[in-house]
Amino acid sequence: MKIVFSDKKSGKTAQVDVPKEYETSLIGKRIGDDIEGSVVKLDGFKLKITGMSDSNGAPSRVEIDGTRKVWPLLHSGPGIKHAKKGHRARRMIRGNTLSADTVQINTIITEYGTLPLEEVFKAKPKENE
Repeated sequence: MKIVFSDKKSGKTAQVDVPKEYETSLIGKRIGDDIEGSVVKLDGFKLKITGMSDSNGAPSRVEIDGTRKVWPLLHSGPGIKHAKKGHRARRMIRGNTLSADTVQINTIITEYGTLPLEEVFKAKPKENE
C-alpha cells in the first residue's frame, strides 16, 4: 500500500510505502478522514484522505458507501475522462472505505510537523544516471 501526499502551498507531491504493520490500522478509514503522518514517518503531520484506488486501478468515490465495487452510470468526476456534454458511461468504481484491496491512498497535508518541507519532498536521484 502506498500513500501519496501533497502540499497545497508548494504544489509538491511525494509517494511513500506504508509499512506492513501500519496497513491494518488504516483499513476502515474513509475518504475525508484524517490520519497521522507517523504512519509514513512524518511525525507531527496530519493527512486528510482525498481519494484512493485498488489493485485494478478503479478509483474510489465519496458517494458509494463501503468497500464494494459498483458499475454506476457516470457523467463526471473520478472514473470519467474527458466527458462530452450529455455523455454518460458505466464505469467500475470502488466505495469510499479503505480495504485490503486498496493499493494507493491520495492525501493532502492539513497540519504541519517539525520536519522541514524540503526534507519531506526531497528529490530522488534517477536510476539511469
